[in-house]
Amino acid sequence: MSKKHVVIVGAGPGGLTSAMLLAHRGCRVTVFERTKDLGGRNAPIRSDGFTFDTGPTFLMMSYILKEMFLEAGRKIEDYLEFTALDPLYRLKFDDLEFRPSPNRGKTRAEIARIFPGNEDGFDRFMATEGERFERLFPCLQKDYASWKAYLDPIFLKAAPYLGLGRTIFENLGRYYGPDKLKLCFTFQAKYLGMSPWKCPALFTILPFVEYDSGILHVRGGLNRISAAMARVVEEEGGEIHLETPVRSLILEGRTAKGVELANGERVEADAVFLNADFGHAMGSLVEPGRLRKYTPDRLKRMQLSCSTFMLYLGVNRQYGDIPHHSILFSRDYRRNIHEVAESMTLSADPSIYVQNASVSDTTLAPDGKSTIYILVPVPNQRGGIDWDKEGDGFRDLVLELVERRGGYQGLRESIEFEKRITPADWEKEYRIFEGATFNLAHNFGQLLSFRPRNRFEEFESCWLVGGGTHPGSGLPTIYESARISSNNFCKQVGLPYSIPSSLSNKERIDTR
Repeated sequence: MSKKHVVIVGAGPGGLTSAMLLAHRGCRVTVFERTKDLGGRNAPIRSDGFTFDTGPTFLMMSYILKEMFLEAGRKIEDYLEFTALDPLYRLKFDDLEFRPSPNRGKTRAEIARIFPGNEDGFDRFMATEGERFERLFPCLQKDYASWKAYLDPIFLKAAPYLGLGRTIFENLGRYYGPDKLKLCFTFQAKYLGMSPWKCPALFTILPFVEYDSGILHVRGGLNRISAAMARVVEEEGGEIHLETPVRSLILEGRTAKGVELANGERVEADAVFLNADFGHAMGSLVEPGRLRKYTPDRLKRMQLSCSTFMLYLGVNRQYGDIPHHSILFSRDYRRNIHEVAESMTLSADPSIYVQNASVSDTTLAPDGKSTIYILVPVPNQRGGIDWDKEGDGFRDLVLELVERRGGYQGLRESIEFEKRITPADWEKEYRIFEGATFNLAHNFGQLLSFRPRNRFEEFESCWLVGGGTHPGSGLPTIYESARISSNNFCKQVGLPYSIPSSLSNKERIDTR
């Protein structure tokens, strides 16, 4: 019996996870990646001895990643080296600074010091949201191709924990009084590109998992995960072709039969896995008129995440007293989020994320130097901002705030290397629909079966992986999207696969 041939479009985290799993299970796997680098938004940026992650810098729920390697017959420790971060991050307001720890006792003491009287709320938060997570996460590991999935006992037991009608910010009010303390547990909504005043309460599990299982750094950057996965794929006999863009899907009726490359070559396959950005793929890889559900008009109506303004700086000094991750809150965070997500205007007082990764990893920069990664949530391209006109001024504003508010004195005068990515760049160069860095929004109307499905409903033998399908954005959920699609394909064609293990069996950092 000949091997099933699976073509994967895109070597992002979802595509590489699928390639690794399917190659190990006996499929012939061919991956086509448009660019010269592995990883998509998880690719490295390298220049002048500096190395940056393009996108994700937080690794949470590392046990999910470990499971993916185990399912491919590998031990992750043979491929990657991890560092647990403590503090998890520095949360900086104008008048106070909060440094939570993966150690619950230390975090409780930090809350008591800065927000006295709220420390018991942290205990309730960990207990209540821990139960929510135990109920909900197995639902995110399931497929929702059929409405019957909602009748599964796993979903029925989880339904009361969805927090319908509440937002993350409202939910945090059950545990904490001061708004600034609530914000310390709601900024994670940025992983979904959403406002904490709009984001569903069920996503309160995001700050929970950070405190429960910690945040890790991968030596060399999180881009090394992609390189490790590619190594496994090739060890299993899979092929990865870089700088090989795909022009379109090959369709016979409503069935995907392979892909046509930009050079005109046609590659036939038993299945196609799409890891390209969902909105971009629908508009560029499918012949006009072939889509019934995700038409151009439908895509225009779908809600999208925000975008990001990025600066990658190689500097000739070090900031040894500043932690790996920092969040610098604007003076009026709610107004800032409204400007990003609602009025879609450029904020004069933005909130800023800064990564000082060299404080944890000396491999990322030459001796005595540092990599400084800056991310600012901004409107996606639907906001109509002219970045050619606004980019320089916004860059100067951001750097001034990072120096003054973030404590990075002398940053501007220390820059040796600088790269900028604006929403326009995300759209044009990185092929991200409307520059929405975190993909489709995660409101209830675009979750579970209401999100583009893993077994793509438009075409047979076509599967989706990545942040644009179920379960959504973020590395752990993208890995899960790949496992869901890979498992369902294997089930369909009679190949062996394993279901996710119980959460009670997960390895976690001892935070007590």
